[in-house]
Amino acid sequence: MGRARVKESTDKSMARYIGPKCRLCRREGMKLFLKGERCYTPKCPVERKGAVAPGQHGMRSGFRLSDYGKHLRAKQKVRRYYHLQERQFKNYFNQASQSGTGTGLIFLQLLETRLDNVVYRLGLVSSRQTARQLVGHGRVLVNGKRVDIPAYQVKPDDVIGVDPKGAKHQEVKSALKNDAYKVPDWLTRKATVGKLIRLPNRDEIEKEFDEDLIVEFYSR
Repeated sequence: MGRARVKESTDKSMARYIGPKCRLCRREGMKLFLKGERCYTPKCPVERKGAVAPGQHGMRSGFRLSDYGKHLRAKQKVRRYYHLQERQFKNYFNQASQSGTGTGLIFLQLLETRLDNVVYRLGLVSSRQTARQLVGHGRVLVNGKRVDIPAYQVKPDDVIGVDPKGAKHQEVKSALKNDAYKVPDWLTRKATVGKLIRLPNRDEIEKEFDEDLIVEFYSR
């Protein structure tokens, strides 16, 4: 009663969380920006209640996570930040681990250069969820060609933009009016067209992530 809801699935690792988004932020102890611009408010539970986990044990003092718990939380924090199912997330890790060196950084770079995330980072929309919908509806162009796969891997020098119909989308028009948003240095944008200049450096990716713990989690 009062437990977070999860949509049933034949594959438990692919179960989709459909409960309150703010609950996930509190559980991970940081803003995951799951609601886009609506996260920038004094009413945000993370800001109002601090990094207290939800549930009756959230306020328990002196509680310490086990080593496994620390590794699990590090993984869940990143997975939820990018809105990925466990199977997708692990596939990215496996791809990064095949590089031989720098698994952690390459892993994060793969996540950052997903098409839906790049659309979000360019400031074309205010949330990753909206970016995923925009891509899925075929409103995003890569090098002039329509791409409707959110997981499409964007490469340096790729040009990303929205088609004329996408440019009229209310979410896009609203995001473009946000003059306070700063496009990351590894990207550039003019109006509704952007470009991936280079892969992001580690200090340009969320600093609260601990990719080393994720590497250790999957290497057990």
